[in-house]
Parts: sequence; C-alpha cells; structure tokens
Amino acid sequence: MTIVGFPHYHTRPLTHPTHRRELLRRILLAFGILIPPLYVAINLLGAAQWENYSFASQAVSELSAISAPSRSLLLRLGAVYDLFVLAFAVGVWRSAGSKRSLRFTAACLFGTVIVDTLFRFAPMHLRGTPPTLTDTMHIVLSAAISLYILLAVASSAAAFGRGFRVYAIASILIMLISGAWTGFEARGVPTNAPTPLLGLMERIDIGAYLLWTAVLAVALLRRRDAAGLDR
Repeated sequence: MTIVGFPHYHTRPLTHPTHRRELLRRILLAFGILIPPLYVAINLLGAAQWENYSFASQAVSELSAISAPSRSLLLRLGAVYDLFVLAFAVGVWRSAGSKRSLRFTAACLFGTVIVDTLFRFAPMHLRGTPPTLTDTMHIVLSAAISLYILLAVASSAAAFGRGFRVYAIASILIMLISGAWTGFEARGVPTNAPTPLLGLMERIDIGAYLLWTAVLAVALLRRRDAAGLDR
C-alpha cells in the first residue's frame, strides 16, 4: 500500500537486504582506512621492545626476525593486520561490480595476505648472521608481496578518473624508487654494515601503499554515493 505523498520505497525497513549489504560493504571498506594507523601502531609497539631500535636505519622485518625481542608480539599483531587487509579486500571485491580492474585489485590484496602469512615460516635472522634458507625465502616473499602491491595500485587506477590515476601513478613511482633504495641498503644487513637510510626508505615505500589503501577506500565510498557502481 502506497502512502499518499510518499513513494513506496520510503516505507522499506532498514533491515532490507539491500541496506544490509550496503552497510556491510561500507564496514569492510572502512578497514582500508584503519590499516595505516594499525600498521603504525604495530611498528611503535614492536620498536618499544628494543631499547636501541632505529626507525631510520633498521628494516621493519627486523622487528620479527629470529631471536628479536619483539618477534612474538609482531607475529600476534601481524595476524590482526592481515585480517584488516582481508576484510578490506572483500570490501573492494563487493564494490567492484562489473569493473574487472577493481576485482583484480581485490585479488592482489588477497595475494598480499597469503604472502604475509607465509612470512611467518620464512623469518630473517638478526643482523650479522650468515644468510640461511629462511633468509633467502624472506627475500623471495618480499619481492612477491611488492609485486602484488604494485599490481593492486596499478589496476585500481583504471577504475577511476584522471585525478586518481595520477595519484596511483605517483604512488607507484614512490614505491619503485624507495623500494630500489631499500634493496640497495639491505645488502649490508647480513654483514652488519651501516644501513643509515634502510628503515626510512622502506617505511616510505610501505607508507605509500598504506596511504593508497585509505584513499582507495574513501574513493569507493564516495563513488557509490555520487554515481554508483554496478552490482
């Protein structure tokens, strides 16, 4: 029955399936906004376990290295981080509609979760330790997760307008430059040689990715409001 002066759809309850799906989608996308502060908090808590840990010269992976005082804490908090990324990936997938580029972005985010989980079985050793199989696997997994991230950012550029494409390309350039610098300095870790900018450059690399997750989440939330995406 239609109430005079009001369209019928205004009388639908808030528990309508469409409303529930949209609410779930928004909640899942919100995890993308929460990922950066969570990652920063994990770094700060891990570094607090080391009296002389240096954010500028030490790599993030050293916080979870074998025999590192922060390893057990980082493994627990890392699992929480992976759940956040997994939730965000589902949110991106649910927002993709008919856009294959966004589905590919979501798939790449799923890939980062898988690789990040495998890191638990391939930890690096502390500085000055001769490389072993786990150190080699750690490098291989680092390359794999970097590739997934670059592909995720690149594919997301095709789903939005010029402004987002420029931002995505800039993010990729920042990650490539800082990532190459990180790889160059990381050569000194096994021999405990000075690596004055290792931590800084790696965090710039990771920071560009983390900021992208928040920007993508906001863009997907706004785009559904402004123009809508195909379901």
